Amino acid sequence: MFLDVKDYDSKTLNDMLRKAKEDCSITGCCGQRFIAAGISNNHITIDGIPGNALGAYLNGASITVHANAQDAVGDTMNAGKIVVHGSIGDTAGYAMRGGKIFVKGNAGYRAGIHMKAYRDKVPVLVIGGTAGSFLGEYQAGGVIVVLGLHAKNQKIVGNFPCTGMHGGKLFLRSDCRDITFPTQVTSRLPEPEELEELCTYISEYCALFGYDTSEILSSPFTVVTPDSHNPYKQMYVAN
Repeated sequence: MFLDVKDYDSKTLNDMLRKAKEDCSITGCCGQRFIAAGISNNHITIDGIPGNALGAYLNGASITVHANAQDAVGDTMNAGKIVVHGSIGDTAGYAMRGGKIFVKGNAGYRAGIHMKAYRDKVPVLVIGGTAGSFLGEYQAGGVIVVLGLHAKNQKIVGNFPCTGMHGGKLFLRSDCRDITFPTQVTSRLPEPEELEELCTYISEYCALFGYDTSEILSSPFTVVTPDSHNPYKQMYVAN
């Protein structure tokens, strides 16, 4: 189904998507919010810039954006896949507990905040460029990957990464000598099995955006995990 939504408000657009029985191609998108919120089927392609909370509560559908996206992409996402052929705003993957988000470009502040795993669900957020401050804040599960492609002299992440982190892991394509981590996490070289896991995420990223997997993996990576004596764990995890 083809939809030119330049004259649609957010509610009208989302009502149409929920009623759709087939894949949807959207043009003229300019800031409409909550696109595909809670949807569990169909593939949605967007030409234009979606507004806040794209794919919030997504429950199995897939979304491809051929532009940038605004804040809160994949907020509380449960399952499915979001692919953004541009950059995204702040708080991507907030409280995400399943599914995958792939971003070709950069991410703003607080990407992966409160990200968590749920039973057999392991959410994945892959950022091809750089990420802003407070990456992985209070992360409780899942995987975040930041590749820093074309970062040049810019740090791969901003200030205060992994603040309050108490679960999950973070892969950074960097030796991280210029990054200060909080004391409750450990940064180190990945183990061989972790590199195998990382390769699956990077291979999928490269297939989506046309990069070379071996070239990306030829650079050093750092993996960050919470310390076993993490004081934040008792605040969020029941014994």
